[in-house]
Amino acid sequence: MECQKCGKETFLPFRCPYCGGYFCSEHRLPENHECPRIELARFPKRKEQTIIQRTQQPYEYTVTYIPVQPKRKLHFSSREAKHLTIAALLVMGIGLSLGISPKAYAKIGSPLMLLIFAAMLTASFFLHELAHKFTAQKEGLRAEFRLMFTGLILTAISIISPLFKIISPGAVVISGFVGKKGVGKISMAGPLTNISLSMALIALWLATSHPILMFGAAFNAWIALFNLIPFGILDGFKVFLWNKLFWVLTFMLSLTLTILTYPYL
Repeated sequence: MECQKCGKETFLPFRCPYCGGYFCSEHRLPENHECPRIELARFPKRKEQTIIQRTQQPYEYTVTYIPVQPKRKLHFSSREAKHLTIAALLVMGIGLSLGISPKAYAKIGSPLMLLIFAAMLTASFFLHELAHKFTAQKEGLRAEFRLMFTGLILTAISIISPLFKIISPGAVVISGFVGKKGVGKISMAGPLTNISLSMALIALWLATSHPILMFGAAFNAWIALFNLIPFGILDGFKVFLWNKLFWVLTFMLSLTLTILTYPYL
């Protein structure tokens, strides 16, 4: 995460309890990052201290007031924009690589349709990630997309590999204080986006019968199903911990969509 004062990348940022910003160790103190609410950090006047001392009871109580932080506005940093651009090129490459397979290319039909499918696949991936980002920011958290080394390499290999296709160049990195419910809502946002896209594309396919729409619906259903697996760092595990009934309903819906669209691949 970048320090909001100097822009320095720091893996363990300090959160200011007064303005809610995140800073490096050098700028963590309110006076070092020109905190707009620095007056909250100052000691009360001497007269007020004297009155408090005289009215103390046998038992001392300490009350800490934590200011409510405003919800963060939607924001993209310059570094995040670079990472999104690289990820977009890789995902687009995955879509175009289907043209290597004679069987897949025959179903897609033409170079134009192949390009349209690659664009659909890229849009589906980023709408999934941006759903995580926007939901987290609405919760008042800091969220930015970052490339991940292992996923980056696997995605790049998938462009030329005929055996497997893995689309995982990066993920949205979230920082801040959030409970189990908040984590569950943020995690669910991505798969729900793909489920909605799959259903919308199926509806368009019913109206037009164009095969490229069913291709897009199938891949969105698969993306949702895979991410809802309740294991490890996948979205499904965090959703399962938050609300098991909600996880079952969304998992079964994505599974149904995957089964319905699979014959059209």
